[in-house]
Amino acid sequence: MTRRPGFLTYGLLIAFVLGSAGPLYWSFLLGSHTKEVAAQGVPPLLPGGHFLDNAQRALDTIPFWKALGNSLLVSTVTAVSVVLFCTLAGYAFAKLRFRGRAALMVFVVATMAVPTQLGVVPLFILMSKFGWTGTMWAVIVPWLVTAFGVFFMRQFLVDAVPDELIEAARIDGCSQIRVFWHVAVPAARPAAAILWLFTFMQVWTDFFWPLIALPAENPTIQVALNQLQSGFFKDYSLVLAGTTLATIPLLVLFVLTGRQLVAGIMQGAVKG
Repeated sequence: MTRRPGFLTYGLLIAFVLGSAGPLYWSFLLGSHTKEVAAQGVPPLLPGGHFLDNAQRALDTIPFWKALGNSLLVSTVTAVSVVLFCTLAGYAFAKLRFRGRAALMVFVVATMAVPTQLGVVPLFILMSKFGWTGTMWAVIVPWLVTAFGVFFMRQFLVDAVPDELIEAARIDGCSQIRVFWHVAVPAARPAAAILWLFTFMQVWTDFFWPLIALPAENPTIQVALNQLQSGFFKDYSLVLAGTTLATIPLLVLFVLTGRQLVAGIMQGAVKG
């Protein structure tokens, strides 16, 4: 017989949920009060009635919808690209035998230790040479493939795809690309779903590089939110109302894909 979770388990789960939802509720709480109440310090623990007014002010202050569309475009394209190219590279490192494979994998992993800020100047010069500064290409192309994605997919595919299955497909006459598409891709779905979601979130919340590469009139959502706090006095109710609006697409994404994501993880965890 299986034991039911005790009070300690439920207590820890409730604490984790409250800790995770706390910042979002705090943003909504401050965004629902007037700027005078938000500037006084700790506001009342119950929401006020000014969230819609503050949200409308945020929409009128910044190009919110344009920035939201830019972030959706950049995040979706880069997430799909990262999953595709990193799965290809991960499969090659995990299952193919070629000269220099180990050294090249070490080099890929070593690039993860290099801070992003060190490559900003040469990356900006490169984007300028291509004529992409100020366009979406400048924030999409650098994210098309990531070292973490290659390493993540390689580690998953090492055990997820048996060598015997690949050999059987090759004996049946499958080319290397067909083996990848019909054998490796179905096995990699759980890891690909996680990588897609993490990449989407990372690109959506990225602020540093879009701030440098994009102009103020064509921003992503995080850069646009930064425009709300320009000036000597910061209207926290306005800033946090805009932040809450920018968080809603991520919440919708989790609601729509949460069940499929958990199902994919469980499917990958079950050994047949």
